Amino acid sequence: MSRRRTCALVLSLLLLVLGGAGQARAVGYRYWSFWDLTGGKWTYATQGPSTARPSDGDVQGFRFAVSADSQDASKPRGHADFASICAKTPARAGHKRVALVIDSGTAADAPGGETPPAPRTVCARVPADATTAEALATVAKPLRYDTNALLCAIAGYPGTGCGEQVATPHTPSPTTAKAKSTSTSEPARHGPSLGLLAGVVAVAALGGAAVWQTRRRRP
Repeated sequence: MSRRRTCALVLSLLLLVLGGAGQARAVGYRYWSFWDLTGGKWTYATQGPSTARPSDGDVQGFRFAVSADSQDASKPRGHADFASICAKTPARAGHKRVALVIDSGTAADAPGGETPPAPRTVCARVPADATTAEALATVAKPLRYDTNALLCAIAGYPGTGCGEQVATPHTPSPTTAKAKSTSTSEPARHGPSLGLLAGVVAVAALGGAAVWQTRRRRP
């Protein structure tokens, strides 16, 4: 094997290691997503809770999880319908009732050191022109927002953080994504991973061995 061919082999292997490490993890965000129940199915809300104005009888949901975008976001879990959630909240003139589903997610979704509260449903009776954020504030205080009006915490959960980036497993195939119910995650790390460093060392060792063999074979 010539020295030129040896160098080309080493470079190819190094690119494979670096490329594989880059594809192994994708960037996601840990946040509260906002949903509407339409026709018995959850759909990602097209407005934020501070601008959405639900009608009497609407069902809306919030889910805390790690996801890359709205297509990947985890939906609120469990059965939800207006009749059962608001059965004990009578109608009142000039007001509307909005059924809310609050799902704080799983331990895998939680920031380090925090435990998610159990999912719950609640009926908010608010003035007819109230927004979803105002309805939520009547039944799930304290709420926490960031300077950009992003909803960071419902009923005090989580205690810290707001839409922070986290490292997630490589985006799964559509079949896998449909089958899974939650996403596992871990805090984002800066710098090369242990696996990447090990791969680079292995490639370097292989390249060194190949060069040594080339020199040894020379007359």
